[in-house]
Amino acid sequence: MTSAESGLSERTNSISNPVEGSPRRRVVPWWVRRIGGGFLTLFAVSILIFLATQVLPGDAAKSILGRDATPEKLEALRAQLGLNRPALEQYLDWARNFVTGDFGLSLVNNRSVEELLVPRAMNTIALALCAIVIALPLSILLGSISAARRDGPLDQGISVTSLTFNALPEFVIGLGLVVLFATSVMKIFPAVSIFPPEESAFSNPAALVLPAFALVLAISPYLIRLVRASLIDALDSEYVLTARLRGIPERRILVNHALRNSMVPVVHGTALMLAYLAGGIVVIEYVFRFPGLGGLLLEAVSARDLPLIQATALFLAAVYVVVNLIADLLVVRLTPRLRGVGA
Repeated sequence: MTSAESGLSERTNSISNPVEGSPRRRVVPWWVRRIGGGFLTLFAVSILIFLATQVLPGDAAKSILGRDATPEKLEALRAQLGLNRPALEQYLDWARNFVTGDFGLSLVNNRSVEELLVPRAMNTIALALCAIVIALPLSILLGSISAARRDGPLDQGISVTSLTFNALPEFVIGLGLVVLFATSVMKIFPAVSIFPPEESAFSNPAALVLPAFALVLAISPYLIRLVRASLIDALDSEYVLTARLRGIPERRILVNHALRNSMVPVVHGTALMLAYLAGGIVVIEYVFRFPGLGGLLLEAVSARDLPLIQATALFLAAVYVVVNLIADLLVVRLTPRLRGVGA
């Protein structure tokens, strides 16, 4: 069994297990427990993020005032920012403000965190959507060809290529695209995606090409293998054998029967790839200097801008939790034997 198949099987089993339990557990609908689990996850992540910012090397006050600041000025700024208060008091104050929509002010430029976060988040979402819109049909096409030509030269070529790209880290893929299309070989696209963060990424299409292409190459191998495995299972099923015995053309069987019935795992896999993008996109944005959340997070860590670090990291964690929740709900909705779980 491939890693894609085993991961999908684990997700399906984790959803189907809640119905196997005491009557008390069945009183609460599964989706309510899952949403509650998501909130608990975010609560735990918020604590980890806050603790991580507390142990970061360096001094936030010194980062703001510079190395030549006097001890008196540094101490006064720490008191003004509340950095001298107990850690628990700082966390409770930050969490209370965050829940009410007050993300605080950036320590570095004294601008609202929300003002810095929203444009970068929109750019990251635009980049992720471009990658998914390209990767999904491409993966379905190549996975279908690979399954239809099982064990043939074309299948082996697609499988080897997808396994190779699946083994490469995102930054290697990004640097390879820069070398091929922006510097040494072909100078077609810009090597870095430089445009004002306040501008929409869609207003700078040339800056989107290489980062989106890098993400496509990073997520497509998983989806291609998932489509291939699901489609092979469908082609070996009894209803496909019955269709062949009835004389239905092979292409019609592939498109109208096998492919349609193998789309459920592909939908699940796409949702999982969206969740993966919440973290993997940070590396791609750093390689191409793309003005998204990844670059914002790294800039905030470098400047020890604690409110910006906390808000950006928690936003990425929230995206990951929400997309995983959507994936689980899709599993229940699209898998007939699990539909009773969501009741």
